[in-house]
Amino acid sequence: MRNYIVFLFVSVLLAGCGSLKQNNSITDVPVLVTIDLVGVEADRVEVLLDPGSIPGSQLRFFIPKTVPGTYSEDNYGRFVEDLQALDAAGKPLQVKRDDMNSWTIYGAQHMDKIRYFVNDTFDTESEQDEAVFSPAGSNILKNQNYLLNLHGFVGYFEGLKELPYRLEFIVPAEMRPVTSLRELPLENGNFGFSADRYFEVIDNPVQFTSQPTASFQVGDIRVRLSVYSPNETYSAADLKPSMERMMKAQKAFLGEIDGTREYNILLYLSTLNPDDAAGFGALEHHTSTVVVLPEQMSREQLEQTMTDVVSHEFFHIVTPLNVHSEEIQYFDYNNPSMSQHLWMYEGTTEYFANLFQIQQELIGEEEFYGRMAAKIQNASGYNDSLSFMEMSKNVLKDPYAAQYANVYEKGALINMALDLRLRELSKGEMGVLDLMKALSEKYDVDTPFRDDILIDEIVRLTFPEVRLFFEKHVMGGQPIPYEEYFAKAGLGTRDVAVECGFFLNGQIPFIDVDPSNTDKIFIRKGIRLNTFFTELGAEGGDVIQQINGVPITLESVRNIVGESFGWNAETPIEMVVEREGEQIILKGTAGKPTVVQNRLAPLPDATEQQKTLREAWLRG
Repeated sequence: MRNYIVFLFVSVLLAGCGSLKQNNSITDVPVLVTIDLVGVEADRVEVLLDPGSIPGSQLRFFIPKTVPGTYSEDNYGRFVEDLQALDAAGKPLQVKRDDMNSWTIYGAQHMDKIRYFVNDTFDTESEQDEAVFSPAGSNILKNQNYLLNLHGFVGYFEGLKELPYRLEFIVPAEMRPVTSLRELPLENGNFGFSADRYFEVIDNPVQFTSQPTASFQVGDIRVRLSVYSPNETYSAADLKPSMERMMKAQKAFLGEIDGTREYNILLYLSTLNPDDAAGFGALEHHTSTVVVLPEQMSREQLEQTMTDVVSHEFFHIVTPLNVHSEEIQYFDYNNPSMSQHLWMYEGTTEYFANLFQIQQELIGEEEFYGRMAAKIQNASGYNDSLSFMEMSKNVLKDPYAAQYANVYEKGALINMALDLRLRELSKGEMGVLDLMKALSEKYDVDTPFRDDILIDEIVRLTFPEVRLFFEKHVMGGQPIPYEEYFAKAGLGTRDVAVECGFFLNGQIPFIDVDPSNTDKIFIRKGIRLNTFFTELGAEGGDVIQQINGVPITLESVRNIVGESFGWNAETPIEMVVEREGEQIILKGTAGKPTVVQNRLAPLPDATEQQKTLREAWLRG
C-alpha cells in the first residue's frame, strides 16, 4: 500500500485459517452473494448472502476489522446496517450484534440467507476522525461509478472461510466491471464471478463504470486500465502509454520473478468535494491495484504520480504477495497478529519503485539521488532511534501507529543502505533484488517463512557481516550513518534549491491536520519550508485560518490544494494565520516555489572502486 498526502492519509490479503473444522458435507456448496447496484437508495446497496446448509444452531458472521495492507483497524462493519438473518419463509431469526464487526445468529440451522445494507466510505471521510484510507474504501455513485473493495461488502462465517463463493452483481445496463475475479456467464444481463475461498473475494476489487477501458500486453501479462474521471478530464487511453512504458520497465527489472498473467489497475479520480475521496495513494492486491488521486492534477503530474504509485503496488508481487511470513499467510481479519518485517514488505517495495526507474532509464541519476535525499529528510520527522521491527510488530498500537508512514521513508533507506552493503561485500555482484530473488525461490504464495527466522535466512543467503547491519539498524534502534554508505559509492551531499509544489514537496506535505481537531490545519514544524511559505512570512507551527478569504477546514483545504495545481507565479495570495495566539495577515504572490534539499552528488575525487560500486548499484 502506498499513501502519499499525509494530512489526508488518515493489499496484501492472504488466506486466513478457519478457527473451526470445516464441515465436509458443504465444502463444495458456494456461498451465494447478490449485490444490488440498481436499487441504490441514499448511497446504500443491498447485499444478500446465502451460505447454503449450515451445521449447528449458532453461527457467527464477520465483516473484516482490518485490511493488512493498510496496517490500521478500519472496522468495515461500521458501514453495515440493518442486518437480518431470514429463514426460508422470510421470517427473521434472532441476531445479536456482538461488536462493530461481528454478529451471532441463533437458530442458524434454519437460516436461508442474510440480508443487510452497506454504505460507501467516500461520503463519510470528511465526517470521521478515523476515515478509511480511500483506496481501501468504496464509492457508491448511482448509475455513474461503483468502486467496490469487497471486504466492505462481503463477510464470512466463523470456521468457513475456505468455502467457495459465487457473486452476482445486479448492474445498470450501460456499466461494465473491471476485476481479476473469474467471470461466470449469466443470461440476465448481470455479472457473475466465482472465487475458490473468501480470500479470493476480498483480494479482487471491482470497479464498475461506463467510461472506456484500455489494455496492453507486458510479456505474458495482460494489463487492463479502468479510469473513472467524473468530469471526463482523463481517460484510460490517455494514461495507457505511460503505464505501458512503466510496466514494461518493471518487468525488465524483475527478470525471472513473475507472479501473475493478469493485472488490473483501477483508478478513481476524486473531485475533492466534501463527499468525495480525500486519501490519495493505492492499495495492492495479488493481480490488481486500486488507485485514488485528485482529478485536478495536470497530466504530467498524474502520469508521474501513477508511475510512482502503481510501480510500488506492482512490486508487491515480490513481497509480501510472494515472500511473506506466517502472520500474513494465516491472517486473522478480525484479530490480527502483525509481522516484524515491514522494512521488507513496504520498504523493499518502495525502494524498488525508485531503483527500477534509474536502472531502466525512466529517470536520471540526479532525480534518483534527490529522491533518496528527500527520504532522509522526511525520515528525520520520525523516531530514528526506534527499532523498525518493534514498530512493525506493534504497528496497530500507540505510539507505534504514528510511526507507520516511515516505512516509505526509512523503510526504503534501510534497503538502500543494505543494497550498498551487499554490493560492497560481493564486489558489485549482489544486491537487494538478487536477495529477493533468492528468497522467492524458497518462499512463495503457499510457503510462508517463520517471522523470527527471516534474518537468519538472509544472513545464510548473503554474508555474515549482514547480521550486524540488521542488529544495529533494523532489529535495534541505531540510526543509519547515510554519509558512510553514500561514500562507498563515491557520493557526498550538498544543499540545493529544487522546484516543488505550493503545499507538497513531491508527495510530502508542508501542512498537516491536528488529529484532535481535524478542522485545524497547520504548517509543519521541523522541516524545511518552501519559498511559497517563507516569502509570505509563514512559520512552522502557524495555524492557517484563511487563504484568499476562504476559511480553512479539512474540507476547504482539499479544494485549495487541488486549485493550487492551476496557480501561476503572479497569483495573489492572502493568508491569515494564528501564531502564538495572535492573528497575522500575510500577503504576497504564489511565486515559483522551491525548497532547499540536501542533494547527493558524485565526489570529484571518487576512486575507481567507488565508481564501479556506484555503477553496479544504479545499473544492476
